[in-house]
Amino acid sequence: MDMAIIPWEMVLLCGLSVCVGWGIRGNFGHEYGAALAGALGAMAIVLLSGREDWWRHVHYFALFGAIGWSFGGSMSYMMVVGYSHSPQSLTVLYGFANLFAIGFLWAALGGAGTALPAFLTQTQLSLLFAPVAAVFIGWSLQAAIIDWVLAPKRMQRHESPLYWYDTDWVAALVAIVAALIVALFREGLDMGTNLVLYLGISWFGGFLLLVNVCRLRMTPPRGDNWAGCVGMVIGVLAYCWRYELSGVAFATLMTGFGGGIAFSFGQLLKLIYIWIGNKTHWHTNWHSVMEQTQGLLFGLGIAIPFGLLVNKAPLLETTPNFPQWTEIFAVFSVLILLTYVNYRKAAGTWVDLVEGLPERFFGLPVVGWFRHSRGWIGWFELFYMGLGIACVYLLSVHFREPLAFIPTSWLGKGQLLFFVFIWWVVIFNFERALVGFSPHRLTTEGVITLNAIICTVLMALGPQMVPKQTGSLFNFNDWVWQTLIWGIVVLIGTTVVFWGIKHLLYGKEHAGGAALHIRFGSDSNAPKAKPKAGEQHP
Repeated sequence: MDMAIIPWEMVLLCGLSVCVGWGIRGNFGHEYGAALAGALGAMAIVLLSGREDWWRHVHYFALFGAIGWSFGGSMSYMMVVGYSHSPQSLTVLYGFANLFAIGFLWAALGGAGTALPAFLTQTQLSLLFAPVAAVFIGWSLQAAIIDWVLAPKRMQRHESPLYWYDTDWVAALVAIVAALIVALFREGLDMGTNLVLYLGISWFGGFLLLVNVCRLRMTPPRGDNWAGCVGMVIGVLAYCWRYELSGVAFATLMTGFGGGIAFSFGQLLKLIYIWIGNKTHWHTNWHSVMEQTQGLLFGLGIAIPFGLLVNKAPLLETTPNFPQWTEIFAVFSVLILLTYVNYRKAAGTWVDLVEGLPERFFGLPVVGWFRHSRGWIGWFELFYMGLGIACVYLLSVHFREPLAFIPTSWLGKGQLLFFVFIWWVVIFNFERALVGFSPHRLTTEGVITLNAIICTVLMALGPQMVPKQTGSLFNFNDWVWQTLIWGIVVLIGTTVVFWGIKHLLYGKEHAGGAALHIRFGSDSNAPKAKPKAGEQHP
C-alpha cells in the first residue's frame, strides 16, 4: 500500500466535508442526519480523485454514500460516550472498546456504500435502483402506517407491540419484503435484490444471535441496533465474496477500522479538551467540538482507503447508457428527499421557539411530516413538493435539450451538485439554530460555515491540482486479510492506550461533561429491565 499516491487535496476536502456533515448530523441526528455526511464525503472523493470516469458517476456515489453512512445512525451511542467519562476503570475500558466498535460498524457500511459505484459495471449498478426505490417506498409506508395505526410517542415507544429491544427490526423486515417484491416482478433474484436481501437477512442474523441468544446488550435498555449492524457488515462481506468484489470488501474493512479510530479518538480528544478547559477555566460546547472532530477523522478515514484504490479500481464506462430515471432518481434523492427528511425537523423547531408562529394557519399545519398524527401535509410539505416537481421536470427537460445553467462537463455537474448540496444543508442547519441562537453556537454553526467555505474553494480549485488517474485491474484479497489482521491489533491497542490516558488525566474521578455511568460492579447504575408502562424511555 503506497500512501504517497494519495492526493492530499482529496484527503483534506473529504475530511472537511464529512466534518461539516457530521456537525450538522449532530443537530438532526439518526440515519437521515448521518446520510448528509455520507453524500458530502462521497462527492468530495470523486471530485478530487483525478478519475474522469468517476466524475460521470458522481451522483451515484453521492446516493450510495449517503445510504451506506445512514445505517450507523440507528445505533445508540451516547451512553457509551458516558462510559468513557466514568470513574470506574472497567467501565472506561468497556466504553472505549465499544466506541471503536460503533465507529467501525458505522464507517464500514459507509465505505461499502461509497465503494459500490466504483466497482460495479453499468449493468450491475443499474440493477440496484429498483430495489433501493422499493425499499424507500416501503419505509415511507411503514412510517405512515405505524403512525396512523399505533400513534406511538417517542418517549413511550416501549409500550408499542412492535417494541423489540428498541431496534429497527420492522424496517429490516420491510426491506426484505420490498426486495422480494422486486424479485417477483423480475422473475428471479439478481445482484440488486440480493444486496438488499444479504443486508436484511444478515441484520436479523446478527440481532437474533448476539442479543436474543447470547444476551449481549451494549447499553440496556437503549436500542441494540448495533447487533443488526454487525450482521450487515458480515452480509456486505458475504456479498463481496459471492460476487468477487474484493475492492468493496477492502474499502469496507479499511474504512471501518479508520472509523473505529475516529470515533474513539474523537471522544478521547473531548476528554482532553475538558481537562484543559478545567485547568484554564475555558468552557464551550465540547460535545459539538467532539462531533465535528469525529467527522473530520471519519472523513480522513474514508479518504485514505479510496486514495489507495483510486488507481486500482476498474475503469468505468465514461459514456454509459444508464436508464434516464436512475439519473433523475439519484439527484432527486440527494437534493430533495434527503434534505426534506432532515429539514422538516427545523420547521418543527420554528413552531416550538418562534412565539408569533402558530402550529397551524389557514387550516394547515406548518409541517405535517406526511404523518396522520401531525396533519399529513403542511405548508412545508407543499413548498417541498413544488420544489421536487420542479427538480424532476427540469432534469427531464435537460435530458431532451441541455439547459444552459447545467454545465456540459461531468466535472462541472459534480461541482454544481456539491456546491448546491453543501450550502443547502449549511443554511438549513443555521436556520434551525437561529431561532435559539446563543454565543456558544458559534462553536458549531460558525465552524461549520467556515469549513464549508474552505470546502467550496477546494472543490473549485482542487481538480486542477490533482493529477489525472485511470483505472486498472487489481486483486485486493491480500489487502483484505492484512487490513483485518492489523485492524484487530489497532482495536486492542487504541482501546488500552485511550483507557490509560483517561486515567492519567482524571485518575479515579468522573470526567465532567456527561452523566455518571457505571456499567459493572456493585455500584452499577445501568438499567437492567425494560422501562415500565407509563415511564419515559431512557
